[in-house]
Amino acid sequence: MTTSEPVPEGDRKSPPDLGTALHDERAHHDLCRAALTAMVEGADLQVVTGEDVSASGADAEVLGHRLRSHAKALHELPDGPLFFGRLDFAPGTGGAHEGLAHHIGRLRISEHPAAPPLVVDWRAPVSRAFYQASTRDPRGVAVRRRFGWAPGSRGDSADLTGLEDERLDAGGQADRERSGRHGPVGAGRPGGIVAREIERPRVGPMRDIAATIQPEQDELVRGELAESVCVQGAPGTGKTAVGLHRAAYLLYTHPRSIQRGGLLILGPHRAFLSYIAEVLPSLGETGVRQSTLHDEIARRTATGTDPDRTAAVKHDVRMAEVLRRAVYGRVTADRAEDLSVPDGSYRWRIAGDRLRDIVAGVLAEEPPYEVGRERVRSRIVRRIQEQAERRSGPRPASWTRRVERARPVSVCVEALWPKARPEEVLARLLADPEELARAADGVLDPAEQRALLRPQPPRSPRTARWSSADLVLLDEIAGLLDHPEGYGHVVVDEAQDLSPMECRAVARRVRFGSLTVLGDLAQGTTPWAADSWRTQMAHLGKPEATIVPLTTGFRVPAAVLTLAGRLLDLLDADVPRADSLRRDGELRVRRADGGLIPAVVAAVRDALPREGSIGVIAADSQVDEVREALTGANIPASGPEEPATRVTVVPATLVKGLEYDHVVAVEPAAIAQSEQRGLNRLYVVLTRAVSRLEVVHERELPWEV
Repeated sequence: MTTSEPVPEGDRKSPPDLGTALHDERAHHDLCRAALTAMVEGADLQVVTGEDVSASGADAEVLGHRLRSHAKALHELPDGPLFFGRLDFAPGTGGAHEGLAHHIGRLRISEHPAAPPLVVDWRAPVSRAFYQASTRDPRGVAVRRRFGWAPGSRGDSADLTGLEDERLDAGGQADRERSGRHGPVGAGRPGGIVAREIERPRVGPMRDIAATIQPEQDELVRGELAESVCVQGAPGTGKTAVGLHRAAYLLYTHPRSIQRGGLLILGPHRAFLSYIAEVLPSLGETGVRQSTLHDEIARRTATGTDPDRTAAVKHDVRMAEVLRRAVYGRVTADRAEDLSVPDGSYRWRIAGDRLRDIVAGVLAEEPPYEVGRERVRSRIVRRIQEQAERRSGPRPASWTRRVERARPVSVCVEALWPKARPEEVLARLLADPEELARAADGVLDPAEQRALLRPQPPRSPRTARWSSADLVLLDEIAGLLDHPEGYGHVVVDEAQDLSPMECRAVARRVRFGSLTVLGDLAQGTTPWAADSWRTQMAHLGKPEATIVPLTTGFRVPAAVLTLAGRLLDLLDADVPRADSLRRDGELRVRRADGGLIPAVVAAVRDALPREGSIGVIAADSQVDEVREALTGANIPASGPEEPATRVTVVPATLVKGLEYDHVVAVEPAAIAQSEQRGLNRLYVVLTRAVSRLEVVHERELPWEV
């Protein structure tokens, strides 16, 4: 049955013969593959033709960029099946799709732009029924079909190995007709092909979940562009996948709005970005900027380090007021002297009190510092121009430009509103106790001010060693000087770990756009981690954002979440508990009576015969020892930012956002005691397992103390 043909009555009354159905669907996939090949070739031809026939100038450049981008996106599509589902709409139900069938895939495929699609994009309005239709609300759907593909399929039609039909028009009962070996569908649990797809081993980078999006996830994915949303997601609830699919949906639904401002994905570290890098391309979206906040704000390389107390003060939201005072405190209009500007044999004059009025008026408007500086200049020139016009009539534009560039005017502006550079402002603030005292008066106490002062001030800003916290302050100052260009939408993952000052850096980049904020308060591991999403969203500039909890776990097995729940009781985190739908996981706790490291090697050996990835997670101080032991035991192991091997040894501080089929958690007590929020870090470590968690320890377990 091909897409957009009426659904025969017999197909809804009884399941089709499996052999015939698979044959027909494979044939349809071959047709789709040929059509996609033609689409790619046609896009390449359009690029060549467009360059030959388009007009010159800006229009040609825009057209050429659009054609090249489209061709590039098609070429970069990863190999894989072209559809994962089908909707058969019942006749007589009304609507534009009654009696039709639509295959659902990751992008629209058609034999001709004007022809009915062979595959409908999962983001198209009609596809919503694939995720939302139910026996209670069929949305006109008679049968929802899901396809089973061989693991790792590159899109060969022969890899289509099974299908599953769910009848939604059978008197309120969902009858699943399956192929292959699928177990029974439990209450509220995805069944058959969906369950197999969710539970299959994680090998390599993160994959998209377009085939398995659940109704509550779909609601978040398809939210309006103007709406900012915060997703409080317990481990394994798919919050990261929701954020990435929301980005893909917005790019599809609002291409012009997003392209004007751009879309940014912010992750916690580069290992995480590598892990998620293939998700958006697999959904047909390329060219999206994926970055860390550190990379976005890094005006300089961070080569210095701060004591914990100093870093805590620098990340405190009160620093925003200190920096504002430091910047605008450079304005010195109270001692303004009269201005005299020669013009031929005549001199134009502005009295000092008039200059003070100009500066006061500009300050009252609260513009960015550089904008204010130029307003002072333009208003000084305007006063001179008014005098000249009263004396001898209108002046040409060339005369105005000459006055703007006149040395007395530039000297006056520099005296009233000096030019500022972020590095100079911050270096002076952190080196001069009097300067800091003026800016921090009533904001920071004396001990906090002493924590900020550099013990050995640099000779100049150029020789200063900046810390990562300094980079946040430099970005704040740069934002005071001039507003950065904003994005149309920003997705922020692991947002609970952002400090208030880091939140402000994000907010500056989305002043007129919207945010998708993802995180889990229980997984907050920085000293300044958020304890309230409402407060965090206020720091991010979106205080009215909708906060939505995701509590249904699809990734982490129930046994693992139960153990993590014991640790959650020890954390000061007001979050709803997750309920896992996974009953297939395994949990093992191994006491290392013969030494910790040999026990870790033994645990890895036990995992090797099983399918899937293996993550060995240890306190940062133990990582090298663990990796050397595995190498010595002839077990190849890579780091999180290296080319992947079957076994990855990961420092606990870099595991956030990652997942492995089998996790070996090394000495939980060492992880818990290694930092201020070590129990939160341990909670993250324990919830990285997709299939099996083995805890190896010598010391007392934190949740049993």
